[in-house]
Amino acid sequence: MMDRARSNLIFAHQEWLGFVQPVGLLLSPIVMVDAQVVPDRNISGRQREFRELLEEDGSGATARWFASDIRRVFLDYLGWEEGDLLDASGHRDALEIALPELQVVLSSTWAVPADENTDSAWTMLVRVEDRSADLDKPPDDGAGWNATRHARFERLLRETGVPIGLLCTHERIRLIHAPKGESSGYVTFEFSQMALPAGRPILAAFDMLFSADALFSGHPEARLPALLAKSRDAQAEVSTRLSRQVLAALHELLRGFVSADARGVGTVTDIARRDPDHLYGGLITTLMRLVFVLYAEDRGLMPDHPVYQQHYSLGGLFVRLRADAAAWPDTMDRRFGAWAQLLSLFRLIHGGGGHARLSFVARKGTLFDPHRFPFLEGRGPDQEPAIPMVPDASVWKVLQSLMVLDGERLSYRTLDVEQIGSVYEAIMGFRVELTTGRSISVASPKRTGAAVIVDLDSVLALERGKRAKALQDATDRKLTGTVAATLRTASTVADVVAALERTVDRAATPDVVAAGTPVLQPTDERRRSGSHYTPRSLTEPIVSEALRPILERLGPDARPENILDLKVLDPATGSGAFLVESCRQLSARLVEAWSVHGGPPDLPADEDELLHARRLVAQQCIYGVDKNPMAIDLARLSLWLVTLARDHEFTFIDHAL
Repeated sequence: MMDRARSNLIFAHQEWLGFVQPVGLLLSPIVMVDAQVVPDRNISGRQREFRELLEEDGSGATARWFASDIRRVFLDYLGWEEGDLLDASGHRDALEIALPELQVVLSSTWAVPADENTDSAWTMLVRVEDRSADLDKPPDDGAGWNATRHARFERLLRETGVPIGLLCTHERIRLIHAPKGESSGYVTFEFSQMALPAGRPILAAFDMLFSADALFSGHPEARLPALLAKSRDAQAEVSTRLSRQVLAALHELLRGFVSADARGVGTVTDIARRDPDHLYGGLITTLMRLVFVLYAEDRGLMPDHPVYQQHYSLGGLFVRLRADAAAWPDTMDRRFGAWAQLLSLFRLIHGGGGHARLSFVARKGTLFDPHRFPFLEGRGPDQEPAIPMVPDASVWKVLQSLMVLDGERLSYRTLDVEQIGSVYEAIMGFRVELTTGRSISVASPKRTGAAVIVDLDSVLALERGKRAKALQDATDRKLTGTVAATLRTASTVADVVAALERTVDRAATPDVVAAGTPVLQPTDERRRSGSHYTPRSLTEPIVSEALRPILERLGPDARPENILDLKVLDPATGSGAFLVESCRQLSARLVEAWSVHGGPPDLPADEDELLHARRLVAQQCIYGVDKNPMAIDLARLSLWLVTLARDHEFTFIDHAL
């Protein structure tokens, strides 16, 4: 019953978050439930109070609701005091940022003072724009900075060190969280939605976050600043947990191909014997393809057409396989078709296709190239083409590992590119081997370590007193006490498995693996060092300090070509985290240079100013080298994601990495 009650509370948050569609990392349903912060379903009375503060504009096809005096929403509806909205002009030294090179002064309308028990002087800044203002377009103010109102306010938050802000018009309030050195997130509360019966879940969330009781009087751990900070901390932990799941997906994908071999429609066992690196590369590339599609679908960059959604998208395939697994759980290993659907999608992304209403841009490049790993499609030099019979059960488990975390559907739009890169670093440093005897995996004692496949027949063949030491040398796991004693007396493979039961990694090997089976074995370096996440909070200050003297030398009047003439090299690229951050910082500087020198060039229809700047910087300024070709593929993926637009190919950075 407790689990069901908790699930219902989580769903209440998922409901309003689904309506308002946050952009970027903001609030975690689990964090809010743990803090006992829940929207009040009995909101009809409060909705009447809210509507009394609004006026209705029925001149258009759809009625719009607005507040002629936005201050009354805070004071009369949310219950704030006059002292909670201080005139920010009285604190110019701390809360105004002058950008003379851009002819702009960034400021807020009000500042909300912080509790005296906190380190910061301010809880948040509030800026009110004109009633008709578009928050996502530049103001027509004659300034030399062609940045949106949202972008300007976000920069003010970062520069002042006040990470929380409310950007308001008379029709909406946008909550922005922009901690310095980290990615931002925001969510917009529209008055016209909250005034209608269908919008009650949104209004309940609005009350839950911003009412005076919640924001100023509630338990400190349940107030908005703590919820935002904890949600961000929880998201950092997402990388570690998702890394483990992605590694499990890699093992499952290999098992799916081994299963296809057993049905006579697959060749991975032969490839594992002849060219194990090729097999490993194909498996990793498949997971990279999947993460690209998940990221693109969550960002709205794939076709918005019913045929795509129902017959090609990963989201649609996930829903179908989930329904199949619920209806026919015992037959999923004997159902096929999901792998063929993935191959069709991969082909369309690489080569393009479709018709006038459903078209795919030909992305080209190496990531989706069907000729790079032909075994994925059942093609080889000495065989008739036949799509491998990878069971739907395997595809379902792979998608589950990539798309579900703690029982929730994971939104890739909330993940930093660095976090995605870190997840895929977890599947680096392995080799494909054929087992020499019946085998099982033993989990690493390190939190970020990888399981080691152990030959159980070899363990049984050792002298009884040497078994524990041999396993310790192979796995870095010390076996003592009852485990060592049971291992010493074991006489069958089942006895050894029973002795190791608590240390077996069932995600890597659900059951004992037969001799001659392809498995993933960590290299010695991977086993010792594990995988490591390079967070943006680390890359941002390092890159900023590295670029600082160069940008200072160019000065505030640097021309766009001066920025694009710079070259940045990472000689040990890894997942590309430092190159991604370099791309972000140089592109921001390029946008400023455009503003000073006549504006940006003609922009493609599918790109805004900042995205176009990132593409140019990635193409002209960024270079990377790594001895691991899979790391270069991962770095390419990271840069593609941070520069991605709807209608462009992947080949623009092939020369640079």
